[in-house]
Amino acid sequence: MKLLKPSKAGTYESNDIYIMLFPNDDEIRIELESIVLETYGKQIKKVMMDTLNDHNIENVLVKAIDKGALDYTIRARVITAINRGVSND
Repeated sequence: MKLLKPSKAGTYESNDIYIMLFPNDDEIRIELESIVLETYGKQIKKVMMDTLNDHNIENVLVKAIDKGALDYTIRARVITAINRGVSND
């Protein structure tokens, strides 16, 4: 599935993550800014990548600003951004 337009989800609040998805010509690329990057950066990226793969999203640039979100929040924000980006609304 292909992203039709840029989309976003989340907030900059504590324990949340702000996700921005952009159509991309290449493969999936993730740019992550996080207050816990050294400790949990790999896990955060894995959750985002797994969620994109579960929804068959290809060729997307993900920009994320994390404020300590848990896995289920990251997943929910990515899914919301996907739904907004594939919609024709």
